[in-house]
Amino acid sequence: MTTSSQAPETKGFRWKLFAPLVVWLAIYLWPVPAGLNVNQWHYFAVFAAVITGLILESMPVGAVGLIGLTVAGIGGYIDPDPTKSLRWMLAGFAESTVWLIVGAFVFSIGYRKSQLGRRIALVLVRSLGRNTLGLGYAVAMSDFLLAPATPSNTARSGGIVYPIISNIPRIYGSEPGPTAGKIGTYVMWTAFAATAVTSSLFFTALAPNAAALAIAKKTAGVDVSWAQWFIGFAPLGILLMLLVPLLGYVICRPEVKRSPEISEWAGRELATMGPMSRHEWIMLALIVLAMFLWITGSTPDISLPILGSNFINATTVVFIVISLMLITGIVEFNDIVSEKSAWEVFFYFTSLLTLASGLNEIGFIKWFANEYAKPLAGLSPSTAMIMLVALFFWIHYFFSSITSHAAAVLPVVLAVGSGIAGLPVTTLAMLCMYSLGLMGVISPYATGPAPMYFGSGYIGKGQFWSFGLIFGLLYFAGLLVIVLPWLQLRGG
Repeated sequence: MTTSSQAPETKGFRWKLFAPLVVWLAIYLWPVPAGLNVNQWHYFAVFAAVITGLILESMPVGAVGLIGLTVAGIGGYIDPDPTKSLRWMLAGFAESTVWLIVGAFVFSIGYRKSQLGRRIALVLVRSLGRNTLGLGYAVAMSDFLLAPATPSNTARSGGIVYPIISNIPRIYGSEPGPTAGKIGTYVMWTAFAATAVTSSLFFTALAPNAAALAIAKKTAGVDVSWAQWFIGFAPLGILLMLLVPLLGYVICRPEVKRSPEISEWAGRELATMGPMSRHEWIMLALIVLAMFLWITGSTPDISLPILGSNFINATTVVFIVISLMLITGIVEFNDIVSEKSAWEVFFYFTSLLTLASGLNEIGFIKWFANEYAKPLAGLSPSTAMIMLVALFFWIHYFFSSITSHAAAVLPVVLAVGSGIAGLPVTTLAMLCMYSLGLMGVISPYATGPAPMYFGSGYIGKGQFWSFGLIFGLLYFAGLLVIVLPWLQLRGG
């Protein structure tokens, strides 16, 4: 009985294990397209195999990324010199965003061990837990309220929202794995989908927004204020903030719909917990410190009289708070070392970040964008603009960094758009810049918070890709159906 039940699993595992190899070999043997050299094409074959492995879950995601990175390094695709190739392989481990993600996991430990996360979760459940949909709106609004003053969505969603809401599903008996569908999948996906919206709604909610605006100003003379940015996206952004919890409710289909007894139970649990403990107060103070430094230390429009603006990096803030957590005994170093999910995400995201940046370094992205843009010259200005925005949005499957995406693709798209008679370049630029936050929803590596929610265990690997595609299509349609006419009406 045991043997027969295990056989299909073994067979399935082998099929998934060999599928990435088949994809790699098929692309490797395919004739090299015009405009690319053999090296560039073979590197793309490795990248495509890794993505296939991630989608099919051939093995743990960290292992898939690490193997792909190793193959690319040995192949010398970025640099034939073995020492330089190794240096490229290790570069991702020094990326600040990667450590920001690891730090967010450590924050979760602090919330959990101090019991502060449980207390905040119980308060939310007591107030809104009678209705699962209401809980979804509370989660979305938490990100909305933090977004205007938190320029890193990884710090905001990963460092503040995620550690708190990760305590909510367990209150309902929803754990990673078989019981995730009770309510955990819905809560986690709603939080992730909401941060993609707020990242586009507010200019100061996503660091790459400023970089993209600088590129647009230099390339096409486009410049907008904070208020103009908000007003231009508000019709879609506010609508999505109202719809995301409802759409998540329909798509994720939480098993728990209403649970008034849980709300009453949460009230009793809060009474049992009593007043806040010393560790809870310390943890609360550290989170307030982190938020203060994130807001004042890395937001261009906010500065301290003595220190000035941009006096501290968002990831440095994480190291400061973790150090204080260790000193005060909120967490122990062994807690950090034993946080398996954090280190799996660390290897997975580091590998993907490096591999995706490699596509840009070798010129593959520029070639792809230029090849896509060639046929647009004969199209009407409106059609060409829609096609360029589509390129800018969906090419993000090749990127794990929104900043590098903006730097690599936005100048190409704007240059092509400027060469098409009658095409409103300002509108094109605004649509592309508004895409930056929204496109973060499409894959488990598309933006900083994605690996955290991907690694939480509440959203299945296949679910993440399918949910990302559904929401990505909805967000993209909103850009064309709502934002585009609105910008044209306003003369953008």
